[in-house]
Amino acid sequence: MSQPTNTAQSRPVINWMDVLWLLFLAGLAVLPPIGEIHKQLTLLAIGIVQLTEGWLLARAPRRGAAYIVLLKIVLATLLIDHTGEIGINSTYWPIYFLPAVTAAEYFSPLSTLLWTALASAAYCSYLYPALQDYEMTTEGYGILAIRILFFFLAAMVVNRFVVENRRQTKLYQELAETLAETNRKLEQAQEDARRSERLAALGQMSAGLAHEIRNPLGVIKGSAEMLHQKLGESNPLASELAGYISSETNRLSALVTRFLDFARPLHAELNPQEITAVLDRALHSVSLSLVQKGEDPPVRVERQYEADLPPVPLDESLSEQAFVNLIQNAYDAMGNSGGTLRVAALRASNANRDGVEVRIEDTGPGIQQDLREQIFNPFVTTKKTGVGLGLSIVSRIVDGHHGTIRVESGGGSGEPQGARFVVFFPASEEAGVAQASQ
Repeated sequence: MSQPTNTAQSRPVINWMDVLWLLFLAGLAVLPPIGEIHKQLTLLAIGIVQLTEGWLLARAPRRGAAYIVLLKIVLATLLIDHTGEIGINSTYWPIYFLPAVTAAEYFSPLSTLLWTALASAAYCSYLYPALQDYEMTTEGYGILAIRILFFFLAAMVVNRFVVENRRQTKLYQELAETLAETNRKLEQAQEDARRSERLAALGQMSAGLAHEIRNPLGVIKGSAEMLHQKLGESNPLASELAGYISSETNRLSALVTRFLDFARPLHAELNPQEITAVLDRALHSVSLSLVQKGEDPPVRVERQYEADLPPVPLDESLSEQAFVNLIQNAYDAMGNSGGTLRVAALRASNANRDGVEVRIEDTGPGIQQDLREQIFNPFVTTKKTGVGLGLSIVSRIVDGHHGTIRVESGGGSGEPQGARFVVFFPASEEAGVAQASQ
């Protein structure tokens, strides 16, 4: 017989229906034959089984329901034996409804039929000794058949109600889960909308300030270079100071450029690209840049590219810029001590869209949990000298590709925690069509 469903296992230890059952059993106890001690003990045993039903289910969730139904069949058979001169004629025969209904409460329709058949067989077992002394009439066989059919009828009616109740409960649970997921997505959409509004306002302000700052920076840089050329070796100190002014001006100019990149409207020209080729160019670009700066930390790069990845609609320049930023951040996180940089590309699905997922994982110190929700907001950074615009720009580029980006904990067993940035790009041409229609 099949196992009972999980719904039945969550039944309370004692409920008001159990109290009603006890009242009914007490009523049977005061009805004839009152002086039959075996009858009273059997009714007491049935009451104990009914009270401890929840406890037994909690202790034996897989087989508890089967033990309960079997006990009730045995006790019902004993009650019939001690409440009539001929067991088959006992007026207590409806006691077999108890195991039949209990089976209907816990088991599937087929198992309920099998348990009811077992209860009916236990009742019919008293037919054989009765036939040894009495002759069974046609009317008697008809009455017996009617009683057995009523056992099955009651069991199936209760089972149908229980099965429908379980189905409705499951539907309500699925609906509650769907509503919870919808609320979560709605909150995320509201947060994204608020972030977009802040970014738009900040972008406009950044664009204005960057343009106003860039012009005087150009004048300062030009003046410093002229001083450096004219002074030459006549005044080494002044020439050195002019060089400092020029280099710092270059640094400020680069910062202004980042502000402009952040504020500039994103126009992604999406064309099908092999994403692994873009990743390889980004890795080479970061490695070459570090070598030119004299910074070459001992970082082991591991590529894990799935074979036969579908082309992805990408803006080649923007996507490479995003990957360069993420890879550079990974190098910076690991520092001079180095570590392992894992770059993976594999097939994935997101929001019912097929595409390619890129994972860039380092073995650095990782990102604190409270910063992960804000890491893509402007001016949020974990670097001491960072401005906090790099990941904001990456997020805007990914949004322009109709993709998603998130940050997770990285690192495997026995390795530092690290950080893993997961970027999803949809493979469907719908992304390119949507962009072209704007």
